[in-house]
Amino acid sequence: MSKMKERQVGVHVSIAGSLSHAFDRAKERGCDCFQIFTKNPRGWQAKPIEKAIADEFVRRTEQFRPGIVFAHISYLPNLASEKTSMYERSIKALCMELDRCETLHIPYLVTHLGHAGDNDAEGRKRVVKAIDAAISDRKPGTMLLLENTAGEKNSVGSTIEDIADVLGRCETQSGTGFCFDTCHAFAAGYDLRDSQLLDQLADLIEDNIGLSKIHLIHLNDAKGELGSGLDRHEHIGMGTIGEIGIRSVLLHSGFSGIPCICETPVDDRRGDADNIRIVKNLMRKY
Repeated sequence: MSKMKERQVGVHVSIAGSLSHAFDRAKERGCDCFQIFTKNPRGWQAKPIEKAIADEFVRRTEQFRPGIVFAHISYLPNLASEKTSMYERSIKALCMELDRCETLHIPYLVTHLGHAGDNDAEGRKRVVKAIDAAISDRKPGTMLLLENTAGEKNSVGSTIEDIADVLGRCETQSGTGFCFDTCHAFAAGYDLRDSQLLDQLADLIEDNIGLSKIHLIHLNDAKGELGSGLDRHEHIGMGTIGEIGIRSVLLHSGFSGIPCICETPVDDRRGDADNIRIVKNLMRKY
């Protein structure tokens, strides 16, 4: 079986009611893999995960194999912040989120790099220090995946070179990787619809980061135009990237076999199961 056919496709699902309910919701949607928040994404604090709940989650994970469970850091931390109180609080939050992932045996935690109100280069330095503080003395376990951003004002990590700069300076290379978001890349100016430009992007990633460092693709269409800096996701094929761009990423040899998570809108136009079905149909159009 080819890597293309082995690719896992899923969506972000809710943990409302219980962490283990995520598996039922993933199954209902036809997920081969899925992504969750391990806690309320709009709050800093969280109750420790009870052993019985963790054991049940791990048991369900074993049953879900070979599907991968990913986690995403909550909305509030800002690892690039120039404000001392926010920065220190963000590092503590990252440590807590990694601890929760390790308790649940989740192998990957996705994080944005954040926003720097003073200087992008200084912001990247702070991100490196934050990551080192969180993982340098940690036993091998959950890998931290850095996600490219959409090029919003003061955002850190919207270019491949910036992601590479942070990853390259982290002390624990084996503890970090890359989550490539298609909507964010398009909004930041990378045109995924043109085969030659996509080849150039793949080469850029390979030369600066290494395509093998991509452990997850956030496969999202975009509402904004190319280079707009607008972080607004759209249903697969219904946005400005379109089916041509999404299919190009799916079928490109550089991105072959990498799991895909769709973070598409919640509305009446289309559901998660339909987005997964459309992605799988696009994968079959060789």
